[in-house]
Amino acid sequence: MTARLGGAAWAVGVAQFFAAHAVVEAAWTPSYSWSAHNISDLGNVRCAVQGDADPRYVCSPQHALMNGSFVTLGVLFLAGVLLTRPWWGSGPAAAASRALLAAAAAGFALVGLAPADSAESLHVLGALLAMGAGNAGLVLAAAGLADRVPCPWRRAAAALGLTAFAACGLLLVRQYLGLGMGGMERVAAFPLLLWTFALGLTGLLGRVAREPPATRSARPAPLPGDSERRT
Repeated sequence: MTARLGGAAWAVGVAQFFAAHAVVEAAWTPSYSWSAHNISDLGNVRCAVQGDADPRYVCSPQHALMNGSFVTLGVLFLAGVLLTRPWWGSGPAAAASRALLAAAAAGFALVGLAPADSAESLHVLGALLAMGAGNAGLVLAAAGLADRVPCPWRRAAAALGLTAFAACGLLLVRQYLGLGMGGMERVAAFPLLLWTFALGLTGLLGRVAREPPATRSARPAPLPGDSERRT
């Protein structure tokens, strides 16, 4: 039950983030672009042309909703990390992965508490924690999840984490591969959210953890004559 609550925290946290994203971007005039604008632009408090390297006009009337959503995501993401302990192993990979994911949770909250056009240094720190530490934790989850969690979840963690890491590198050197600055940022940021949402939702339905083989094999075999005594 504890792990299911953790899965629910992950699923709800990510779902409310994407819902807020849709509501806030719909309020923009002129319209918001997933290619030209980054995610943080949704939480910026001033209307102005922003960004030296990638200048774009930013005006987010519902910025308070977006920043509140970032903080909510951070709180629920951390709750998921703590409550899903039964899904994790006991080795150093599991401990490191969960610590990095907890750091990512702090990053999500910090991004909301420190909008980019109000407290840029703190906002950048939050973004680095969310994407840098978060994606590192996602990669390590491939080795850190317990054996009772089916292998496809571990393979997906490795593939998505490495993809997001590559996108982070391309974003830093401003190589967007035709996706635009905002598009490449989403390739760097969304894999972690999508993986935790899918794992959390599946876990909430009780379909993540299976019975360990050792537990199944440890059941005592029926003694000779048991069936006769029962009859």
